[in-house]
Amino acid sequence: MRLYRVRKTVMQMLKDRDYLIVDHDLNMTMLQFKNKHGENMKREDRTINRRKRDDKSDQIYVFFPDEPKVGAKTMKSCITRMNQENLIRAILAVQQNLSPFAETSISEMGSKYHLEIFQETELLVNIKEHVLVPEHRFLTNEEKKTCWRVWAYFLPLIQLIDPIARYYGLKRGQVVKIIRPSETAGRYVTYRYVIQVQQQKPGLH
Repeated sequence: MRLYRVRKTVMQMLKDRDYLIVDHDLNMTMLQFKNKHGENMKREDRTINRRKRDDKSDQIYVFFPDEPKVGAKTMKSCITRMNQENLIRAILAVQQNLSPFAETSISEMGSKYHLEIFQETELLVNIKEHVLVPEHRFLTNEEKKTCWRVWAYFLPLIQLIDPIARYYGLKRGQVVKIIRPSETAGRYVTYRYVIQVQQQKPGLH
């Protein structure tokens, strides 16, 4: 079942972003999913709301719109629900490209809300589990606060549109630690500085 696979990837993605996800969320089988929700479930009824593990105030919604091509009505419904809970962050798992109106709405709301759009086809398989994708971990402010400007100047860049950056919900200015296996050292560690678009690296001043 398509929605089951999408939901499973979303749950793992939220866990990797340090949202509170229990084992049952991750380990539910397709049969259990069908028995719980039925064959003809409404996608919008599968909305997910989770909070960060160490910060109850940092919450996120994940919407699964019924509307194949999300338009004005669906966007208004999502925003209304977010306002009711006083949340500013959400993920929309959509079946098709957004309507022009929906795209414009997201652009206009960018300063108030943080809305991430994923095509369901992007979520059928978890990109993190691909054999060629190494482990990624973003550094906390405490870990990078003393030398981040030096790092930002010398480090290679990763853009927000990069698939792995989108998976982890990275933000501009973060530093990502990438861990790869090494035959000689056991593991090989590199770092990337997150930018919005390709740009010059920040200065040291």
